[in-house]
Amino acid sequence: QVQLVESGGGLVQAGGSLRLSCAASGKIFSINTMGWYRQAPGKQRELVATINNHNITNCADSVKGRFTISRDNAKNTVYLQMNSLKPEDTAVYYCALTWLFGPNEYDSWGQGTQVTVSS
Repeated sequence: QVQLVESGGGLVQAGGSLRLSCAASGKIFSINTMGWYRQAPGKQRELVATINNHNITNCADSVKGRFTISRDNAKNTVYLQMNSLKPEDTAVYYCALTWLFGPNEYDSWGQGTQVTVSS
């Protein structure tokens, strides 16, 4: 079983920065992808950024140039550095870990951390 614990959310003014962290524990396969997703009120959950075990990243167009995803494999931790925050970045941010075992894909999710950006 895999557990994910997020931290670092909070309230920030527009233009400010926050850094989210997500620590994974449990039975973690070395080949995996970690990522951040977010869900704003009344909207569907959307991808923010992902990073795999080869440090190949993918991020949404809406955050390119402002958000940076990184990971520390030794600590099984993924980070999301968020700069130049906008009110539309307000959402609950979820951490996710995805891995393959045989032909199947599995995922585990954190509980989410609230990010609120005031104008």
